[in-house]
Amino acid sequence: MCGRYVLTSPADAIAEHFALAAVPDLAPRYNIAPTQLAPVLRRDRQGERELVLLRWGLVPMWAKDLSIGTRMINARAESVASKPGFRWAYQHRRCLIPADGFYEWKPGPVRKQPYFCHLPAGGLLAIAGLWEQWKSPDGEVLQTYTIVTTDANADVRALHDRMPAIVLPEHYDAWLSGPDPSALLAPVAAGTLVAEPVSTRVNNVRNDDASLVAPIGVAFADDV
Repeated sequence: MCGRYVLTSPADAIAEHFALAAVPDLAPRYNIAPTQLAPVLRRDRQGERELVLLRWGLVPMWAKDLSIGTRMINARAESVASKPGFRWAYQHRRCLIPADGFYEWKPGPVRKQPYFCHLPAGGLLAIAGLWEQWKSPDGEVLQTYTIVTTDANADVRALHDRMPAIVLPEHYDAWLSGPDPSALLAPVAAGTLVAEPVSTRVNNVRNDDASLVAPIGVAFADDV
């Protein structure tokens, strides 16, 4: 699964990487968590790429209330095309989630140790996602998203058996609007990512600063 991730690249880097005409100024985010707003890349009505802020935790159109979103922060690649909560979005509302990396937790003798998973040289990657629009009984419109997960590759498997499905730049268009993007949800090649132990401060969603992604060198460091 994926329960926290990072987006710290500046707006100009995001615009260049994703070929966007404009990107609003975004504060660095070191601990993006479910129910929070975060940037998502999708097609607009004219078919152009746009970056918008959506709420993490997909709420299907047919949901009675938005609480279901807390249970739909991830969608499994193996069933995303058939699960009632995801299949419409998979067919019609795919998106990319910009990130500079994500966290996974490895069980240990005392407690789970968080690791920051990222590109070896740093920089942006794109996570496969789905978005949806929900209208509350009182007429409020809410747009939400979920992260698609796949089997962990060799870089992450020692930490968890699942990981976000990472879409390579040459496949961005195919994921956003291709007819059958299922092949894009396979795990990325071994060596794509590195995983480094980081402070357990990331466990608290109120902590959101650069120290969260600093390698600690020794697992199971005390909370600060």
